[in-house]
Amino acid sequence: MKGDKKPILCPVGYFCLMQVSKKLPNNVCIQPVSLDLVWSIRRQVMWPDRDVDFVRVKGDSDAVHLGLYLKEKLVTVISIFTDGKEAQFRKFATLEAYQGKGYGTLLLHLVMCELRENGYSRIWCNARKAKTGFYERFGLVCTPETFAKGGLEYVVMEWRSEN
Repeated sequence: MKGDKKPILCPVGYFCLMQVSKKLPNNVCIQPVSLDLVWSIRRQVMWPDRDVDFVRVKGDSDAVHLGLYLKEKLVTVISIFTDGKEAQFRKFATLEAYQGKGYGTLLLHLVMCELRENGYSRIWCNARKAKTGFYERFGLVCTPETFAKGGLEYVVMEWRSEN
């Protein structure tokens, strides 16, 4: 990771949650994930018609990659790239069969909390314009910065500390 090498996870390196809520079943575990698994989920969810190289991004080898497991099945991944007191989460993806069930929400909530608790003053992402409402629930706001990639429109969204 560039900048501060401060870990963003709890001291044991993962979160294991027993009964998270009535909506989520037992045996939900959030832990670091290998790049091969991350790339597989990214490709399946985001760009199934593209080669795996399309979902690899510069800096992947330096980022923190987390996954939410349901029992032993990896269903959601997120990658966190840090630079000083800024953190960007990228390539946040949940397998289609598990979307809308709260797994991605849980993972992003825990990541946002950890980053804030570890003193990151800016947390941001490149959000698909159609998904901005989801990220607004976590306190991220749209910036004027927009771009297109692969035929989709994106907007940079961010959360900033009040310091």
